[in-house]
Amino acid sequence: MELSPSLLLLLLLPPQLAALEATPEPCELDDEDYRCACNFTDPQPDWSSGIQCMVAVEVEIRAGGHSLDKYLKHADPDSQQYADMIKALRLRRLTVGAARVPARLLFAVLRALGYSRLKELTLEDLEVTGTYPPPPLEATGPALSTLRLRNVSWATGGAWLAELQKWLKPNLKVLSIAQTHPLALSCEQFRTFPTLTTLDLSDNPGLGERGLAAALCPHKFPALQDLGLRNTGMETPNGVCAVLAAAAVQPHRLDLSQNALRATANPGGPRCVWPSTLSSLNLSFAGLEQVPNGLPAKLSVLDLSCNRLIRAPRPDELPQMENLILDGNPFRDLGDPKPQQDTMNSSVPLACVHLLLAIGISGTLALLQGVRGFV
Repeated sequence: MELSPSLLLLLLLPPQLAALEATPEPCELDDEDYRCACNFTDPQPDWSSGIQCMVAVEVEIRAGGHSLDKYLKHADPDSQQYADMIKALRLRRLTVGAARVPARLLFAVLRALGYSRLKELTLEDLEVTGTYPPPPLEATGPALSTLRLRNVSWATGGAWLAELQKWLKPNLKVLSIAQTHPLALSCEQFRTFPTLTTLDLSDNPGLGERGLAAALCPHKFPALQDLGLRNTGMETPNGVCAVLAAAAVQPHRLDLSQNALRATANPGGPRCVWPSTLSSLNLSFAGLEQVPNGLPAKLSVLDLSCNRLIRAPRPDELPQMENLILDGNPFRDLGDPKPQQDTMNSSVPLACVHLLLAIGISGTLALLQGVRGFV
């Protein structure tokens, strides 16, 4: 049976389907034919189980850590002959993870996905090896609205985002990059993201303010509204402000939660002017013992929840704002005769523990900060 690009996209099938065995299938399709999930953990996986995913809207494929090098020779450089078949797929959201994949195979998949109606693509726990194929004359990949990458390593270094961008049609709105190596981007090589409204660099604890300056390429994100920097090694709000100013980024909402922030900026450093568009600033789970210096003069929302504040902030310490969130700070619990204990035997407010679980932290930095702050 010949391997078509559509099967390669969804199933990563070899050219000859393996015989079905009397073992549980690695793929499951729900009763509504909406979501299909595959986990090929067997040493000799039955790739043919993935055929059932052809009818699904949301597909998740995890390759069990297998190397896909041997399938590179089956990547058809001309997928146009399969265009009608690929267009007929209901696929809208695709997750591919847990594999070692050649860059040429990955970009062949993107080329074929260009005929699909895919809107959201997630790549997780991938090792991308080898060199890139020659770039297309024009973007032939999918018209994604959302691209998420988590724990993806690229053998070719910091040019990976520029290479990806060459294949994607220019209407990306959400870009999330977590635990991805390397994160230092080649600013001179990639083009502007004209429609990108959300950039999430959270869960890159080694990024720091210097790394952020390298990642926020100047004038590349003109439409940016939401910037996520949770658990990224940021040190002071003022330092982040300086990076935003240098990159000419004007976000409306900024998330600096789960960073070990200092309340004071570097002595003698210039006071930064925050973007006038900024309306919401999240400084929760940051180990703060006092309100940081140099905050924006005016905000709609300031979140200082789950910090180490032992007294209520004074009005002169705060921006002009509509909503101040202070839940989970020690001064809020001083009148409680029975402080609640979590399962770690610390006095972290239970509400903060519930919040940590709800937002699904991948690392332990924020939780450790909370334990240190309230013990």
